[in-house]
Amino acid sequence: MKTHLNTLFVTTEGAYLAKDGQAVAVRVKKETRLRVPLHNLDGIVCFGRVACSPQLLGACAEAGVRVSLLSEHGRFRAAVTGFSPGNVLLRREQYRAADDDARSLAIARSIVLAKIANCRTVVLRGARDATSNERSIALTQVARNLAARVPGARQAKTLDELRGVEGEAATTYFAAFNQLVSVEGETFQFSKRSRRPPLDPLNALLSFVYTLLMHDARSACEAVGLDAAVGFLHRDRPGRPGMALDLMEEFRPWLADRLVLSLINRRQVQAGGFTTLETGAVTMDDATRKTVLVAWQERKQEVLTHALIDDRTSVGMLPHIQARLIARHLRGDLDAYPPFLWK
Repeated sequence: MKTHLNTLFVTTEGAYLAKDGQAVAVRVKKETRLRVPLHNLDGIVCFGRVACSPQLLGACAEAGVRVSLLSEHGRFRAAVTGFSPGNVLLRREQYRAADDDARSLAIARSIVLAKIANCRTVVLRGARDATSNERSIALTQVARNLAARVPGARQAKTLDELRGVEGEAATTYFAAFNQLVSVEGETFQFSKRSRRPPLDPLNALLSFVYTLLMHDARSACEAVGLDAAVGFLHRDRPGRPGMALDLMEEFRPWLADRLVLSLINRRQVQAGGFTTLETGAVTMDDATRKTVLVAWQERKQEVLTHALIDDRTSVGMLPHIQARLIARHLRGDLDAYPPFLWK
C-alpha cells in the first residue's frame, strides 16, 4: 500500500542536487543546505536554474521518485521517471476505452459531474463565509446556476457536447471569483481565466498551483500503471498528458482553487509579491512562491475520510486513490468510475 510521502521543492537559483549515500543533498555554492533520505520522498520539483547529478537522477528513477523540471515561473519543462510498474494489460484496456466513444463519454461524464459538484461546494462555502448578506445571496445564486448545468452533463450524447457543458460551468464558476475574494483592492480582482501567460496575480497563483497538482496527477498515473498521455475527457494531443489532466479536474476546485483563495483571504500573499513584465505576464517573487509551496505541502498532509473506501487518508494520497479507482474500472472491477466528491 502506498503511503503519503513528501515532495522536495527546490527554488534556489544555482542549487545543485547530488546523491549522498541513500539521500539527496541540496548544495548551494558547494555548501550542503539540506539532506533528505530518498525513501522519505515521492517527488522532487526543481524551479529555474537548478541542476541535478546523473547519479541522483538514476537513483531517483530506481527509487520511484519523480523529478520534475519547471521554469522559474512554474511552467513544466521535463520530467525524469523510472520504469513504469504498470502491467501492459491495464494499458491495453486504457487504450481500448479511449478508442471507444461510449466508454470515454461515461468516464468523462463522471469527471465533469464531480468537477461541477466540487465547484458548487466551493461557492456554497463562500456563501456561508461571506462578509455581507448581498455577497452570500449572489454566491448562492451562482451555486444554483452550477446545479442547473448538471442535467446537461448527464444528458450529453457526445464528448464535444459534454465539454461544452463543462465550459459553461467553468465560465459560471470563475465569474464568481471576485465574490469569493474578501480582500479589498484591485490586486486580486479577477476578470477571466488567463494562462501562458497569466495576466494578473490571481491567475498567476492558479497557474502555479495547477502545475503542482499536475505533478501529483502524473505521478499518480505512473504509480498505478496508467498512461498519463491517454485521457478520456482530454483527448490525444502531442505533448499533452490527457489522463493526468482528467485526474486533475475533480481536484481543481476544492484543492487548488480553495488553497489560492485561502492564501489571498488570509493575507498570506501580498500585492508586492507580484511583478508585471513588459509582455503583460505576471510573475511571483521567491518569497511568495515559497509561501505557496509551504501551504501546498501542509494542505496535502491534512487528513480526511474518503467516502468510497470508508477510511482516513491524507489529501496528498487522493490522486493516487482516484487513479487506482480508474484502473479498477478499466479492468472491469467497478461498473463505473467513482470520482471524488468534496462535502
